Amino acid sequence: MYLVKTPDFIQNNFPGFVWRKPNAANKIFLTFDDGPIPVVTPWVLDRLEQFGAKATFFCVGENAEKYPAVFEQVRTAGHSIGSHTMQHLNGWNTRTETYVKNARDCAALVDSKLFRPPYGRLRPRQAKALRADYDIIMWDVLSGDFDPTISGEDCLQNVIENTEAGSVIVFHDSIKAFPRLQYVLPRVLEFYAERGFEFASLEAEKGVVLS
Repeated sequence: MYLVKTPDFIQNNFPGFVWRKPNAANKIFLTFDDGPIPVVTPWVLDRLEQFGAKATFFCVGENAEKYPAVFEQVRTAGHSIGSHTMQHLNGWNTRTETYVKNARDCAALVDSKLFRPPYGRLRPRQAKALRADYDIIMWDVLSGDFDPTISGEDCLQNVIENTEAGSVIVFHDSIKAFPRLQYVLPRVLEFYAERGFEFASLEAEKGVVLS
């Protein structure tokens, strides 16, 4: 069970997280979790390039280490990059010290001040420790592309029925999500491009990590 649209009361109860970025310029923010990996991530990059779209990729550190050429494709294309922990850890099931170090190690590897917790799950102490140095990026629209029980059309409806200017939308550049992503992403790009929306990347407010 998951919420496609993050309710306002949840967003209001956790003001230290970034749920959306309201703006008057019709910007929306596409994000991709769990990569980078061969085939899927390059396919996403090609689709984004066709529409002049920028996005934000929350990378799993182990994947960035395993596929450095794919990771470099993301960086070279000018997209924003964030930490998604080294091993896609669930904060609810991980000791705070272990989780924070894992998130920081990934952030150092990908050179970013953006962090998204896998599954959106982290404990208050973990959040407090990470907020000191990173922007914690959540979302207000979940495409559901990770869910094998729904169709690509379902994913598309999840997005277009809930997105507005400023929405942060979650997709996944993963093998699991790819069958639905192949359907939904080109259609989302076309739908919003035709309506004058801009696809923008998220920028860190905490400053730049020093190499």
